[in-house]
Amino acid sequence: MRKRFLVLLRKHYRRYHDILFYVLALGVIVVSTWAALSITKTKNEQERENLRARAIPTQEFKVGEKPIYVGLQEAGLSNQEVAQIVGKLSTVADTRKLQKKDIYSVSVEDGHFVMLLLTQGFKRYFVANVGDGLVAGVSDVEIKTRIKTAAGKVKGSLFNSMLAEGLQVPLILDFTDAFSWTIDFNTDTRNGDEYTALWEEHYTLTGEITGQDLLAATYTGAETKETTRAFYFEDDFYDETGKVSKKMFLKSPISFRNYRISSRFSYNRLHPVLKIRRPHLGIDYAAPVGTPIQAVADGTVRYAGWKGGFGNYIEVKHANNYTTTYGHLKGFAKGVKAGARVKQGQTIGYVGSTGLSSGPHLDFRIKEKNKFIDFLRMKNRNSAVRDVPKQKRKEFEELKVLYLKELEAAKKSAQEAAPEEKKHEEAEKNRSNRRP
Repeated sequence: MRKRFLVLLRKHYRRYHDILFYVLALGVIVVSTWAALSITKTKNEQERENLRARAIPTQEFKVGEKPIYVGLQEAGLSNQEVAQIVGKLSTVADTRKLQKKDIYSVSVEDGHFVMLLLTQGFKRYFVANVGDGLVAGVSDVEIKTRIKTAAGKVKGSLFNSMLAEGLQVPLILDFTDAFSWTIDFNTDTRNGDEYTALWEEHYTLTGEITGQDLLAATYTGAETKETTRAFYFEDDFYDETGKVSKKMFLKSPISFRNYRISSRFSYNRLHPVLKIRRPHLGIDYAAPVGTPIQAVADGTVRYAGWKGGFGNYIEVKHANNYTTTYGHLKGFAKGVKAGARVKQGQTIGYVGSTGLSSGPHLDFRIKEKNKFIDFLRMKNRNSAVRDVPKQKRKEFEELKVLYLKELEAAKKSAQEAAPEEKKHEEAEKNRSNRRP
């Protein structure tokens, strides 16, 4: 047997020798490749760890506090380097339009420029040192979104109460617009009224708020105990029954901004300038010069110009024989002239004190069939009702449940915090009383 095996081995030696060589060579290649990959992986991980541990010195400034070229010079760069960097930046950003609030950062390592990063509005501009050469570019600032809520009680005015809770002015105006056909926040608010709001807030990584979108809101009268609710859905605000009720007239020609009614409809008012008693067949809304005035209903401008004691004056013809007038304006909105069509809520002019006026205000009047009527006592506002589409009803109800849950949680949180705030106010008051 052994003899036969040796004869067979001698006969086929060359073939087996080649096969064995190839197998051994392949094994060496596999082992070597594995070892090389392991070493490379370990090396890369070490380099990444070194990069993470390596802190490049970075300084951040506001343009208004320190101009960019000064920040670069103070970082130890030469005037020539500063000129080159600023020149490169100007290829992607208009450096002539820098604002005082714009923020920039400078990175320099071992006396060598690394990067300049400028944040202007919602854009980020950079100049970087890559391979001993400067490159410049621009990117959008990342915008994130979060859900926020607020709840509170009216103290003095709704506007100031909401400001105290941290709500921004545009969001407050959205809140009042959601109820603009049912509540006049110039006249209907009372101390103790309660409100809740739920909104979507957009912000940058630096914390700057870029926008707030109201999602849901409630308002409860302290005296009436009635709660009005509004839910944003499909580009409009609906009540809890899924109806949007848009009346023919808004509750006020001035969108709520903490302004007041200085004079009401009367047949026997003492004129503040003429000092004689005569009818005042309108409503005076006291407001700062330039406050936007909105058309209370769809209509056609019949007159826009100067009219004696009314100064700059607009007259709008509406359906069903109604006419509204707006007097003492500072000026007119673009496109507002005789024959122009205007939409409900559209800005048509701005509060002023032209004509026979003792101070900035809007003289607003309404006529029905050429007879002046008291706008604040009008009953017939001709509602136009629209329901949530049937195919969207389920989606609306699901959102409403979620929104109400968030609003209730906000209200509960505010109620729990109220006793602590009251204790703090009392403690502050006691400390003030003890001071000599």
